[in-house]
Amino acid sequence: MLVTKRNMRKSLLSLALLAASHSTWAQVQGVVRDENGQPITNATLDIVGSNQQIHTNMRGEFSVPPYGTGKIELHVKAPAFMHKTFHLPQGDKTHELVLGGTAMEVVNVVGLPWHASNIESAQPVSVLSGDQLRDRQATTLGETLKNEVGVHSSYYGPVSSSPIIRGLEGPRVLIAQNGLDAGDASRVGPDHAVATEASTARQIEILRGPATLFYGSGAIGGVVNVVDDRVPQGLDTYGEWRLEQDSVADDKLISASGNTGVGNIGLHLDGFWRESDDYKIPGAAEVETHAEHEAEGHADHNEDRLANSAAQAEGFNLGTSYILDTGFVGLSYGHLEREYGIPGHGHDDEAVDVYADLKQDRVQFLSELTLDHTLFSALNTRFGFTDYEHSEIENGAVGTTFNNESQEARLDFFHHPIADWRGALSLHYKHADFSALGEEAFTPPSDTSTLAIALMEERHLGDLLVQLGARIEQVKTSADNIQIDLDEHHHDEEEHGHEEDQLSIFSIDQESTPISASAGLVWDFTPGYNLAFSYTHAERAPSAAELFSFGPHIGSGLYEVGALLRVVEDEPGEFHFDLVRTDAELETSNNIDLSLRKFEGDFGFILNAFYNSIDNYYYLADTGMTKESAHGHDETSEEEHNHNSDLPVYIYQAQDARLHGFEAEFIWQLSAPLKLTFTSDYIRAKLDDGGDLPRIPPLRVGARGEYEIGNWRAELSGQYYFEQDQTAALETSTDGYTLIDAQVSYYISDDLKVFLKGHNLTDQYARVHSSFLKDKAPLPARSFAVGISGNFLVEKNVSGRCMVCEIIS
Repeated sequence: MLVTKRNMRKSLLSLALLAASHSTWAQVQGVVRDENGQPITNATLDIVGSNQQIHTNMRGEFSVPPYGTGKIELHVKAPAFMHKTFHLPQGDKTHELVLGGTAMEVVNVVGLPWHASNIESAQPVSVLSGDQLRDRQATTLGETLKNEVGVHSSYYGPVSSSPIIRGLEGPRVLIAQNGLDAGDASRVGPDHAVATEASTARQIEILRGPATLFYGSGAIGGVVNVVDDRVPQGLDTYGEWRLEQDSVADDKLISASGNTGVGNIGLHLDGFWRESDDYKIPGAAEVETHAEHEAEGHADHNEDRLANSAAQAEGFNLGTSYILDTGFVGLSYGHLEREYGIPGHGHDDEAVDVYADLKQDRVQFLSELTLDHTLFSALNTRFGFTDYEHSEIENGAVGTTFNNESQEARLDFFHHPIADWRGALSLHYKHADFSALGEEAFTPPSDTSTLAIALMEERHLGDLLVQLGARIEQVKTSADNIQIDLDEHHHDEEEHGHEEDQLSIFSIDQESTPISASAGLVWDFTPGYNLAFSYTHAERAPSAAELFSFGPHIGSGLYEVGALLRVVEDEPGEFHFDLVRTDAELETSNNIDLSLRKFEGDFGFILNAFYNSIDNYYYLADTGMTKESAHGHDETSEEEHNHNSDLPVYIYQAQDARLHGFEAEFIWQLSAPLKLTFTSDYIRAKLDDGGDLPRIPPLRVGARGEYEIGNWRAELSGQYYFEQDQTAALETSTDGYTLIDAQVSYYISDDLKVFLKGHNLTDQYARVHSSFLKDKAPLPARSFAVGISGNFLVEKNVSGRCMVCEIIS
């Protein structure tokens, strides 16, 4: 029997070699080697313009089946090596492809329409994946990413921090899940949590600078794309799990995820649970006295903890796919529940228990298929449906409920090369039905629809890569129930026919046509280096909250007024609101990025400089007025639950602004076990008419050392935040501070490790300048976390196919 099996294998191998020698069976074949001539095993070769992928065998050999006509473009990648694109003529010739080693972390970016890594893109991109992602994950997305260059956290306590990219946040930074809008309410207010989870993600991608070409006008400041495997793309069996506990808030985490395949069906399941108490504040004596602590909204019997900073969350995702030779078609369902405190909220000297109760259901359909078509080579399809709700609950009574029901569809048609240009035609539709109902609903129910078409192209000209793109979209935003008290809004009673004690109710429709265009160049001017340049013209329709807001906003502590209203001062100290009689202007960004990268060898760096000129920049401006805010939660106990406080009135204004800065990252593999990393970033943001934009992060420098020997790995890192004294009107400066973190891991086996982490080891008292709560919610005290994590992988070739099968297919 053994002899028979060996003879069968020899016959199959002979057949494979015969097929490989015939041009009709294998048009391109070769070997992938390193700079020393050694073969690279299991390197991945993506056939650009299709969804096909092949791998090298133990000898680094590969064979590409017939594909199109003319040259084949291959994007080749392997761990610890620089990714590289090759253009190979089809025929019998055997090609030798050489990859250079690198100390940089090189990861393919899923959120871009073309095959590119973070080192090859014309636009600056950061990717957090693998062990780095697991080691840095936190309870919120903003805290997970805050140490990435160009990224800071809005830090609304540890419960709802969002990423800030180059000083921009909110409706300018899109949070995406597998390329589709997360569909939550986090872009509306700083106290609204992002409905994603880092503990089950495969990688998190940060596109710095305008990404409207790919994602629409909501991405004029950048994109954070959370990528997971909820829709399987293969049949391999793999997974991971993690248990962790942190001391600063008794934060506990359990997470697990896994994929497998049965026949041609891919299956996925993941889930997580986390819980934390109110967190400890460093140097409690530096905060306030207990009475002052409560007056500022820190309603807690423990002076060394931040009140209303506890959280609990759980969720799961189920997914399945049908795996084809030409790609996959898959569907997933996810459910998320999160209950978290809202710190910094109080009424006079009364202790107030405030928290949010969030629920989200999400369905995603993803498909990537290679097409046998004369014009199009591949079709990528994404559909998403999200039903989101969160209620803000004060002293046990629901105050405000936010709902967001959204649908999104995107189809990318990749075409065959036309005069060596490769690219895709993209169709994109998105609809969001948003409402906020209750005592502190500061924005009326609104409906926003977007329909767009985009074209993205790229071409290699020797050592130069050219990328071009354009997008046009139609955005319709409407609100049918804008209510303004008449004692705040004076108008011609005869024209409107209202009595003085009634509300005036408005219906407003806004329609705009944002246009975006971009051009990018990547020049490999010498081996191991490249120079990247990108220019983007991007337009953004203002969000519903920026247009229609009117009322007290618990998250910002402001009385917010939208851009379609204006404040009219009658006499000193007295004012009223009126409608603006003109349409809202589009926000327009003209952004330039210049990057220099060294990526081969033991020393590498990435240097980025950017300049962003924004016309009609929408921001909340202080009017100098205050408005009484009153709300109640119990009709039978009005005296007990009604609270009155004067809030500063801020109104959305559109003014021209200029933002510029730099990002730098140096990586030095000093020796086999020791790696050093140095980072820095800086943002300067000013209004053309004078003055600075509010809550802009300060200059920052950081350093990290990683030492790995045997089964041990240790890491020590530090970040120094300079003082921020370039502040907006009525904004206070923020002192500088230093944060020191450390981690030690021991690998019990290749797939099992235990770890100990320490954060803020010097117990530094620090306030985050970009936070609305900087004077109420300092960063957590010194903490230690202990945990264990593991992973598993059942070895199998892609889609369960052997190398011989790949050759003769």
